[in-house]
Amino acid sequence: MKRLDHLAMIVHDVGRICRFLGFVSLVPFVVLVIFQEWDLLLPMASAPFAFLALGYLLTRVPVRDFEPPVSITLVAVAVAWFLIAFIGALPFVFGMGMSYTDSVFEAMSGWTSTGFTMIQSLDQAPMTLLFWRTFMQWIGGIGIIVFGISMRRKTQVTLFQIFRSEGKPEDLMPNLRSTGWKMWKIYIFLTGLFTGLVMLAGIPLWDALNLVMVAIATGGFTLHSAGLAYYNNPLLEALLIPVMLAGAIPFKLYFLMYRGKMDAMFRDKTIRLLLLIALVGSAIVSLELYIFNGLSPLTALREGVFVSVSGLCTCGLQNADIHVWAAIPLAVISLLIFIGGAMGSMAGGIKINRLALAYEGVKWWFRRFFVSSRVIVPFRHEGRMLSREISEMEISKNMLVIALYVFTIFTATILCLHLYITTFRLDEVLFECISALSNSGITVGFITATSPVAIKWIFIVLMWLGRLEIVPVIIMVMGIVKGVRDELFTEPPVQAAPSYVRDYDEPA
Repeated sequence: MKRLDHLAMIVHDVGRICRFLGFVSLVPFVVLVIFQEWDLLLPMASAPFAFLALGYLLTRVPVRDFEPPVSITLVAVAVAWFLIAFIGALPFVFGMGMSYTDSVFEAMSGWTSTGFTMIQSLDQAPMTLLFWRTFMQWIGGIGIIVFGISMRRKTQVTLFQIFRSEGKPEDLMPNLRSTGWKMWKIYIFLTGLFTGLVMLAGIPLWDALNLVMVAIATGGFTLHSAGLAYYNNPLLEALLIPVMLAGAIPFKLYFLMYRGKMDAMFRDKTIRLLLLIALVGSAIVSLELYIFNGLSPLTALREGVFVSVSGLCTCGLQNADIHVWAAIPLAVISLLIFIGGAMGSMAGGIKINRLALAYEGVKWWFRRFFVSSRVIVPFRHEGRMLSREISEMEISKNMLVIALYVFTIFTATILCLHLYITTFRLDEVLFECISALSNSGITVGFITATSPVAIKWIFIVLMWLGRLEIVPVIIMVMGIVKGVRDELFTEPPVQAAPSYVRDYDEPA
């Protein structure tokens, strides 16, 4: 009975998410009307109709109102993220005739704000579908607010669990209910502000709006097959750098600035570390492009800075064909993508916060080696003194997530090399897997529409795992395995015989 209650709660929560996204996915119809692409009316209607119909059916499932375990909440979020990709794929299937695998790939790349694409000719694609791609990334980038609002009936404890399931900190949790719409207002305001900024580069409003929406969401979809090279505009690339950085900054800082605490941005250690890594990474990559690729100093600086910042912010925008880069600058970009932005931002990767905690944890462990076991070595993190038990638990969980990322990347790389005989080098395949798991989308060209179906599904799973930071998916799989094992191998309890029944050898 308890297992059925948990299953009903998962189904009901997924239904609420689908119902919410059903209304949200009506926004692209504004673009459809503006460009008068009436032939896309039914294809575009397939997504909101499927969301609303499924949401209605799933929310009809009777459910007892109780506080669910952490695992149930995480499973609901994991299932929802996978399901919305299957539904978000429908406009591509009916509107462009793409295969369902390619459409799911495109939708997963969109919702997870990754940036890989299966559309071979973007310049001939309908405007409405191009905006649907952009809109998915824009919504997916701040997806936690979507889920927080869509499951309003949840208590603060459950909302905290949902927040943590996507690698977000709890800083905003005390105010999430009351300030959810304020956060949307901030997000919309930033999008409008940066759109006006990017238009200073001479870019039309339509192009500027789409580029800013994907950049601030740390996505990577563009309107043209040539990507940013279509514009060949150094000023545009320079103006997009602060937009990408804005997407990699913790959202709590914008909220604090909204409340009048304008100095919060400059006092935050995470921001300083983010900017330091971006500066050092840009300098190293630019120098290596000049030395190993023979680029002119100006070209090396232009490509090195933009791709480095884009990589650290896990944004898929790129102004260079990195397939022709030497292995050394490519390795540095891989490291930047693996690190990613800050917790609580729209960026992916293991997050700068985890990198800082790992450094502090290793330093703390080594300090304890050189003192007596009776000496208590304090552990400080973010200005707080933590007990030994809490410190070891937090550091262990932090290192576990990093280890899971590394293990997943190498496993995916080995699978890709076994399933696909390719001319791409090992470091390039490894780079592509890191980019997928970190929800970056910067590509060397390994994953394309011509890739085998098995490779595409590996990357679909990688993008899904990266958006959830792996742990919720592991919990879901363990729950399924445990349920199957219990059903197959657990014998029903033996009931005791009634008192009047005697065994044949029992004395009278």
